[in-house]
Amino acid sequence: MTGIRIEKAESWGHLQDLLFSASWNEQLGRFRSPGAFRGLSDADYRLDTTLIRLGGPFKQLEHHLLRNFIKYAHRDVVERDSYWHWLSVAQHHGLPTRLLDWTHSPFVAMHFATANMEKFDLDGVIWCINYERCHTLLPEPMRQRLVKEGANTFTTELLAQAVSSLDQLDGMSADPFLLFFEPPSMDDRIVNQFALFSVMSDATLGLDAWIGRQSDLCRKIIIPAGLKWEIRDKLDQCNVTERVLFPGLDGLSRWLHRQYSPKRR
Repeated sequence: MTGIRIEKAESWGHLQDLLFSASWNEQLGRFRSPGAFRGLSDADYRLDTTLIRLGGPFKQLEHHLLRNFIKYAHRDVVERDSYWHWLSVAQHHGLPTRLLDWTHSPFVAMHFATANMEKFDLDGVIWCINYERCHTLLPEPMRQRLVKEGANTFTTELLAQAVSSLDQLDGMSADPFLLFFEPPSMDDRIVNQFALFSVMSDATLGLDAWIGRQSDLCRKIIIPAGLKWEIRDKLDQCNVTERVLFPGLDGLSRWLHRQYSPKRR
């Protein structure tokens, strides 16, 4: 992945400086970051979607996966909901899709980079993509939809007005493009994680490959293994935990399990 900007956090404070470094918006006179953040416990993890990780003829299976999800999930999702609403629900509940999970919150990304204690001997990573600049590369009809709305990212409703399905998305441009949209607030987990999804116009193209072509839009911030415990403890004190990000008994149990586990070297 040539040309990618790689930065390494040296401390808790330095990590925050790196994550918020591009947040000043001169036009607004406010600190409003245009960044999408994704935290991973292992810096060597690829940015592959669950659909790509499915393997086999996954591109041909994509339509069948969603079609059957909609058929069997019908009692839980109303029929008038848009295609992108269905796809969001499917991704949220673990169906292999071409979507990738991101967050508007650097602290939520820090959580996901430091939540897995089994990976504390490995460097973590937070990926940052400038989604506003990313959207300037969209096909003109989609870009104009955002401009007309005065928005910097899509909602499921706004996206449905621009493109009705993945099949239509596939045929919009010969050059692969990436877009971001915010899922509907279907539960507290989506809300508390300040979530958004990315979707590639080419389901066979991993995000690593796209970033290799648009490296000026992306940063890779390395969290050294030796810094993970400090970050984790300070996030816990800030109440950025599984108990908050995964509301319910499952999240509570995961938080307590980690809280009362001994420190491992």
